Formats: sequence, structure tokens, C-alpha cells
Amino acid sequence: MKSYSIDKTNGLCAAFFIGLGVFFAAQSLDLDLGTAFRMGPGYFPFILALLLVLLGIVVLISAIKEESEPIGHIAWRGMFLILPAPIFFGLTVRGLGFVPSIFLTSLIASFASQKMKPLTALLLSAGLTVFAVAVFSYALGLPFERFGPWTRF
Repeated sequence: MKSYSIDKTNGLCAAFFIGLGVFFAAQSLDLDLGTAFRMGPGYFPFILALLLVLLGIVVLISAIKEESEPIGHIAWRGMFLILPAPIFFGLTVRGLGFVPSIFLTSLIASFASQKMKPLTALLLSAGLTVFAVAVFSYALGLPFERFGPWTRF
């Protein structure tokens, strides 16, 4: 007879996804949902929250297996550099502008890898900045201010 257990890593991730999805679904119910053809402000967040719950259920099902693997090494460097990068972008894009914020955000995130060299990080950040400006500013015509008030003297 086989004994099944829940992989702790995937089980914790599944619980986190399901919990977060239920929380945001409940929050979006306070807004007008509307219909699929005439969406209200709460419709899209509600659908995303349900998808997050569904993803959590899929991860939970995949966590039930015969043998459980131990939780391995936690990449702290990646967490401390990748996770704050979009927060940094959100806090600085209006003040610094689109170009410096994209450049600095990608520079911060690039050092999450221990293999990244400073020159490579600078080239990667510059390339990503040129690409982002070309796509979002010129091709899509989004009204981003390329250089913000903090960069003007």
C-alpha cells in the first residue's frame, strides 16, 4: 500500500496562492463586478483572484505525491534584489522618469545573480532601457515622461 504525503514546499506555495486569491476575491466583491460584456471595476481583479485560487489548487494537487523532498537552499540574494526592483520602479518612475527608472530597476535586478559582472549588468540595463523606450514610448505611444522632475536642474 502506497502512502501519500504532501510536499511541504509545494503545499506552502499552494496555501499561499489560495489564501491570497481568496483575500483578493473577497476584496474585489466590494466593487461593482458588472458582466463579461460590461465589466465593472471589480471584474478583472475578481477573475485574476479566481485564477490564482485555481493555480493554488493545481499546485496543491501536484504537491500530493509518494515521497517528499526537503526544502533546499533559499536564494536570499535573489529575493532581496528581484522583489524590491518593481517596487523601486513604482516609487521612482514619476520622479526620475521612465528612462532612469527602467535603467536602475534592471541594474538592481541584474545583480541577483552571483555570476553577473558590473559591465555586463550595465550593458544589459542599457539594452533593456532602449528596448523599453522603443516599445512603450515610441511603438505603443504611451504617455510616459522619459525624464522626470528629479532629473532636471
